[in-house]
Amino acid sequence: MGLFSSMFGKGIDAYMEDARATPGAVVLDVRSPEEFVDGHIDGARNVPVSHIQNAPRQVPALDTPLFVYCLSGARSAQACRFLTQMGYTTVTNMGGINRWSGPVKQGRI
Repeated sequence: MGLFSSMFGKGIDAYMEDARATPGAVVLDVRSPEEFVDGHIDGARNVPVSHIQNAPRQVPALDTPLFVYCLSGARSAQACRFLTQMGYTTVTNMGGINRWSGPVKQGRI
């Protein structure tokens, strides 16, 4: 593990590997709908942080493993706090898509 990883945890690429390996996991993109359309990780669901209270509509089971990202990691950290307060039990802040090395999908799902 490199210095950056040891100080700040895994990067979004490693977290996506975890998400894909976790049965029932849901990836949440908490950026605006416009940002989401411009490019998102394939399979992610868009729940803007400004509407995070609506997460139960997308993910009703509170024990669903959630992997959350935004552009840089700030909004995803905020969303993770709200999701935990709402009762979700497994919430992971993946950080920002700006560090994602994989492909992005454009448009809506």
